[in-house]
Amino acid sequence: MVKIEELKKEKLEALKAKNTNKSNLLSVVISSYQLAEIEKKAKGEEMNDENMLSILNKVLKGLVDEKEMYASNLKEKEAREVEEQINIIKSYLPKLLSEEEIKDIIKKLDKKDLKSIMQHFKTEYAGKVDFSLVAKVAKEQ
Repeated sequence: MVKIEELKKEKLEALKAKNTNKSNLLSVVISSYQLAEIEKKAKGEEMNDENMLSILNKVLKGLVDEKEMYASNLKEKEAREVEEQINIIKSYLPKLLSEEEIKDIIKKLDKKDLKSIMQHFKTEYAGKVDFSLVAKVAKEQ
């Protein structure tokens, strides 16, 4: 999992390379991390990989929504820039399980109801799976 120090280093490199798209994106991620870190410290907790994963996924979701908005308004240049940012964020995320891998895991489970399946994936595969895909596959089973 990517560490905050790596992101800060890459942001600095992006600034030196005058890649404003990447440096702006990394600024958002770093700021989100720092905010979450302050909130965690206030509760007496520490940041971990799962928190970083959550932040990256939240930023990714926002970018996907932003890209759809630009695409629907025929703003191709902005949509391309956001697509570049989406690819940057995806490069920091772990590879997600494929639909076939999800099907194989579900076949091996004892309980095949939606609630049990979702609970299993939430505890065993957090950050490694797209839960909307899990729900879709589970409903098809």
